Amino acid sequence: MGTARSGRQPAMMDVARLAGVSHQTVSRVVNDTGHVAEETRSRVLAAIEQLGYRRNSVARALVTRRSSIIGVITTTSAHYGPASLLVSLEAAAREAGFFTGVTALSDYSAASLAGAIDHFLGLAAEAVVVVAPVAGLAEAVGAMGAPVPVVAVSAVQCASPRLRFVRADQVGGARSAVRYLAERGHRDIVHISGPGDWYEARAREAGWRAEMEERHLVPREPLGSSWECAGGYEAGRRLAAQGLPDAVFAANDAIALGLLRALDEAGARVPDDVSVVGFDDEPAAAFYGPGLTTVRQDFAEVGRCAVRAACDAIAGEAAPGAVVVPTRLVERGSVADRRG
Repeated sequence: MGTARSGRQPAMMDVARLAGVSHQTVSRVVNDTGHVAEETRSRVLAAIEQLGYRRNSVARALVTRRSSIIGVITTTSAHYGPASLLVSLEAAAREAGFFTGVTALSDYSAASLAGAIDHFLGLAAEAVVVVAPVAGLAEAVGAMGAPVPVVAVSAVQCASPRLRFVRADQVGGARSAVRYLAERGHRDIVHISGPGDWYEARAREAGWRAEMEERHLVPREPLGSSWECAGGYEAGRRLAAQGLPDAVFAANDAIALGLLRALDEAGARVPDDVSVVGFDDEPAAAFYGPGLTTVRQDFAEVGRCAVRAACDAIAGEAAPGAVVVPTRLVERGSVADRRG
């Protein structure tokens, strides 16, 4: 890579001097704006290559007030859902002509949030997307009053005119799981829930309760769990000791996998003795023993909707209300038909 004569990184004026053109002509070539003769464009591009010039995005942002950066605030969780959503957000941002900067928080205090948002404001980010699965996070961001548009990907919608909300249909997905089991003759349908401070866990439990109530089925109290396989395994051991139900709706696929192990150790066959439905449709779910019937979240579409909401906000368009992305039940071999 070349340098200017002083040893500093080459600037646009150095390219203009080497190519024998004006600073404005180099700007038009670099930013692809305005007409430039093909021979002139070739000289400018050759000078850029020779000098190793790279556009100063920070300086450009100061002039144009456009950085093409979307900040993403997420959790430190490595679970399938948050990790998949982060990848989807990055891909959707690139498709829309943006780059993402990511800050992962393990502490959701007001100070941590303020620090993360200040970091993105320092990068001249045009919008911030907050993956807000934990109780209080969306509300805290909404109360902060960031000077740029903020989109919350969250199963909750708090009353804040400052935020735009995008979410997968957690409640609807849970209801579809219970409906599927009930329509196949299951009546004692137990729920193993996720961590109580996660919005998604609360929404899935709410969907389970609503569908059970609508069908006049008396629920047992849900068994609490972490999102990990170990949590499902421990819940499964408790179920085996209490007396096995007709079916179990697990709050995610990892919980379901731990449950399958516990049921196997207890001598219970799935689905002959107990039917199991999960949530997320992580790639390994199809290869569980048996393949897991589960609820699929379209993380790619959630990412696209979140970036689209950010772009609309940047453009000054009115918020349409919460965007809810449908979920879909995926049938495999872990549910028995007990009708008749």
